[in-house]
Parts: sequence; structure tokens; C-alpha cells
Amino acid sequence: MSHIYHVAKSGCDRNPGTQERPFLTIRRAADVAAAGDTVIVHEGVYREWVKPRRGGLNNDLRITYMAAEGEKAVIKGSERAEHWERVEGDVWKTEIDRAVFGEYDPFCTEIDGDWLVAPREHKVHTAEVYLNGRALFEAPSLEKVFHPEKWERSVYETWGWREEKLSDPEASLFRWYAEVGERTTTLYANFRGADPNNALVEFNVRRACFFPERTGIDYITVKGFEMAQAATPWAPPTAKQWGIIGPNWSKGWIIEDNVIHDSKCSGVSLGKEETTGDNDFTKWGRKPGYQYQMEAVFKALAMGWSKEKVGSHIVRNNVIYDCGQNGVVGHMGSAFCEICGNEIFRIATKHEFYGHELGGIKLHAAIDTFVHNNYVHDCTLGMWFDWQAQGLRVHANIFEHNDRDLFVEVSHGPYLVDNNIFASAYAFDNASQGGAYAHNLVCGFFNHYPVLNRSTPYHFPHSTLPAGTVPVYGGDDRWIQNVFVGGKEEGKFYGTSEYNGSPASLNEYIERVKALGYGDLEQFERVRQPAYICGNVYLNGALPFEGEKDSCVCSARAEVKIVRGLDGVYLETELPEEMFLGKGEVVTSEKLGLTRITEERFEAPDGSDLRLDTDLAGNVVGDSVLAGPLQGLQAGKCCVKIWKAPFETRGA
Repeated sequence: MSHIYHVAKSGCDRNPGTQERPFLTIRRAADVAAAGDTVIVHEGVYREWVKPRRGGLNNDLRITYMAAEGEKAVIKGSERAEHWERVEGDVWKTEIDRAVFGEYDPFCTEIDGDWLVAPREHKVHTAEVYLNGRALFEAPSLEKVFHPEKWERSVYETWGWREEKLSDPEASLFRWYAEVGERTTTLYANFRGADPNNALVEFNVRRACFFPERTGIDYITVKGFEMAQAATPWAPPTAKQWGIIGPNWSKGWIIEDNVIHDSKCSGVSLGKEETTGDNDFTKWGRKPGYQYQMEAVFKALAMGWSKEKVGSHIVRNNVIYDCGQNGVVGHMGSAFCEICGNEIFRIATKHEFYGHELGGIKLHAAIDTFVHNNYVHDCTLGMWFDWQAQGLRVHANIFEHNDRDLFVEVSHGPYLVDNNIFASAYAFDNASQGGAYAHNLVCGFFNHYPVLNRSTPYHFPHSTLPAGTVPVYGGDDRWIQNVFVGGKEEGKFYGTSEYNGSPASLNEYIERVKALGYGDLEQFERVRQPAYICGNVYLNGALPFEGEKDSCVCSARAEVKIVRGLDGVYLETELPEEMFLGKGEVVTSEKLGLTRITEERFEAPDGSDLRLDTDLAGNVVGDSVLAGPLQGLQAGKCCVKIWKAPFETRGA
């Protein structure tokens, strides 16, 4: 028999959890909820870490946690900092009893781990301090709190970031510093004229807001909450990956209609657990991080990593912003998932730390994962799919104003990128092979290159079971019916001309390898893989692949820009007539063929054929197929709505 439990700020945890006599904490409801039950949380701020003890049994008997309809239920990983004393000028201090932290003190826990690059000497901590909801910057010394204008921005200088690239440059002058004692922590902060005793000042305490302590807590739905201010640690693919919310190596979660923000590192974690490795390169240094990551994959397989046990989560219609590392992160646990309808912005733009694991969405081993209809903007990197992106489909997403939109790294295909808009100046990096790019609008430059010093796994179709490992030779890509818009960056590739010199068919590739004479592995390293490129449109100086068939290179000037309105996002274009004269054909599994290395088809996760007959806006493609992601575009001036915000808080 299913139950409905209620939680309210007027409740008591000794109550039975009825609507008339609700629980006080969500955690109390999580202690009693069982398969088929629903927990309804009423208006208020709940400063707690919800740790579900049980999961559901299947999709029909899941446990649902939801905010009461029309009420704002907020889960925070922070506590209030009160009783401030003025020290001098704008600098104030207060004492924090360290007992509030328990076994995890964010003011003592450094942001560190595998592939963290900077800073190295004066590391920042997982703690954060907020003034009226806005995160302050940690100072490397107390002196820099008193004189923030003299702070040396070593991270910016090392990695070429400019002050203007901060979301709010003035915010960098709001600073805090903590002196940790045996029993108390003295917190100093420069509030730049604000009186903290007449404001809301908060500090991170808990490592998560909604995250089970045990693995295998399956089939949970979390819906309609605001979740914020968690002291999440650095989350590389070789460590346990924490988030404000996450299933912790479980199956079948649905995370939808939430507002998730201000995680020190990651917002939503779908990723790795701890026993397969936890920053072992940083701890021991006996082997490269690459090797520890490879071992993590095989250790996970030994403990049962499979579609039957892990993954198959849905992250849907959330607003995710102001996270220091990732909006959504995952390694292996992000396989067989669907990530859709989310707005993700201001990820890794505070620039307090830097490493090789940043992104609005950063996934490893995204096997058969479907990422679609997301709006990702104003991030250091929009989406990054790394290692084993096989069966992945990236469809109908909108990217703009990111430092870089997309990165697909050391994967072997088949993976599909279709009907997206890449509107940033730096579109993407392709350090993989066996990809298909169809019907995209690409407004920036991109890089395509091999990676011969790292051999990474590929899998049997729709499975976690490895079929082999191989380096990335670069190429074996398909570019079909995309629209490329040229740019002004000198020495950059706009269009597909970077594939010049590649064979245009598999037969030609094999002939070139054989022409080198007798040999084995070294022969394949010397020949570029084939490039299958046809039917693309090139505007504003973008250049085609020399072996391309049916390309359209337009001489007339074109204009393309994204405009944000109060009710959504629009694509405004002014396009030449000549790009509409040629007609393509619907892209199918048959047309995409087999990948060379994995020898697998481009197909749906259930093994059925793909047919790209729906555009970014959901319109069905007719007999006359246009290049690009929108079949309704016309010559001349045109304006199309391409995104409707999931919440009124869009662009918070």
C-alpha cells in the first residue's frame, strides 16, 4: 500500500507525516518512505542533506519527492552566518562553531584531485560564503580581504582569462578568508559597504543536498525543488563524483523541474562511486591519471557496471547555474541516460580554480545517452563528452556565448550530433573518430585532430562490455547537410576544409594503407581516415572539404544571431537565396554506414534504424530537405523562436 507523507516547517519529526501533522524535515520522510510512496514538501527553506534510505522497485513503483504545487521548497547545503563584528572599514568577522560541520569541514577541505591544474600553491576550499545569495570570492590571505584590489589573479594570468570574462567582475572584490581553530573558525569578509547583520549571509556546510549515502538506491523522482549552496568536492572521472543532487551509482532516477545552483563544483552528478578509485593519481602518483581511469572502467565492470544495475537516469527541464565545475557530471553512471529541456548557464565562469573537467555537461562513457533540447550558454565549455561516447546522440541543443560549445574526446563512435545550433565563436573540438554531424548550424571555428598516445575502450553495441581499446586516428567522420558560417579569426577552420587530404571513401583509405607496403600498426598511423562529407552550405567565407559532393558555397553575405527575449530565445537570420536552391535527402542509418574501428551502425538504443526527419523545433522534415537545423528558414530576413524557458527564473 502506497503512502503520501507531508513535510512542512510547522511540523515535527515525531509526527506521523500526514497533511495535518507533517514531518519537520525531508530527511525524516526519507527514513520511512518505501517503494510507491510520495513525499510532498511544503514551502520553506530546509537546511539539510537528504539521504534516502530506500529506493523504488521499478518505474511503476518508485519513490517520489516533490515540492507542493505552487509552493517554493528550498533545500540548502548552507547555514546562516550571524553576529558579525566590524573589524575595519568594510571588513567584518564572526565566529563559527566547528561542531556544525561534523566530519566534513569545507573550510579545511581543498579543491584538489586528478586533473586539477590551478591554483596549485594557494588552493581554494569547498567552502563558500554568500551575501544575499551571491557567492563571494575566497582570498588567499587575510591581507587580501582588507585590500582586494591588490589581489594577484594568478589563475587568470596563467590560463589567459581576463577580468571581463567573469560573470560579474565587480563581484571579485567581495572576499572572504577563514582562520580555522581547534573548535571555532573565524570568518572574515569584505562586504563592500553592506551590513551583514542586516543581510542574509550563508556559508557552505554540507557536501550535498539530495544524495544517498549508499549505492543502489534506485528509482527515485525528485521534482520541483530549489537546491543550492553545497560544498561539493572536485569531481574528476577517477573519483567519487559528488553533486548537489545525484543517485550515487544507482539506476532509474528522474530529476526534473528543479532549480539547481551554487554548487562549489558540480550541480547534478550521475557519476562514479568511490571503490573503483578516488583521486589515486593525486594521492600516489605511481601511474598517469589516464591509466587509473582505464582501471576504473574495468573495476566497475568487475563490480557489475551494466545497464541492468546503473544509469538510465532522466535529467529533465531543470535550470542549472552558477556551479564552479559542472552543471551535470558523470562517469559510467551517466550511461543510458536522457538529459533534456534544461537551461544550463554560468558554469565554471567564476574562475577560482581550473582543471580539465569543466563543462555545462561533462560526461565520460555516455553510452546510448540522449542529450537533447537543452539551452547551454555563458559557460566556460558547453558540453564535453570524453571517453566511450558510443551510441551518444546530441540533438536539437542551443549553444551560445560559451568559451567553447562542444568537445568530443578520445571516443570511437558511432555517435551522432544533429540539428544543433553552435552560435559561439569557438564551436568545438573533435578529438575523436566515427562521429556523424548532420543538420547543424555552426557559427564558429573548430578543431579536428588525432590522439595517438591514449588508447581508450570501445564497446559492443548498447552494452558496457568492452570490445577493444584503440587510439584516435582522427576522422572517419560524416558531415552531412550542415550550415557553416565563416568568421574573422585568422588561422582557424570554418567549414570542413580541415579534412583536406583525407580519402573520401573507405576503399580509398584501404588502398592508401596498402600502398605503403608491408606493415601493420604503423601503416594505419600514417594515413588519414576517410571523411564522408556532402550537402553542406558554406557562408561568409567558410570553406568546404576538397572532396565534398553537392556543397553550396555562397558568395552573398549572411547574418545569423541569437536574441534572448522575455518569453524565450529567437534565431534571427538574413540568408541568401542560393542556399535554398539545392535539396538534400533525409539522413538515415543506411546513409551513415558503419564506423571503421568499432564496425557498428548508427542506430537508436533499441537497435532500430535512425531517421533524422525532425528538426530542432520539432517540425517533421518533408520531401524537400534543407541543410541546417530548421526546415522553416527562408531566404531574406527570418526570425524563429527556438527556446521556451522551463521556468520564469530563466537567466537568473
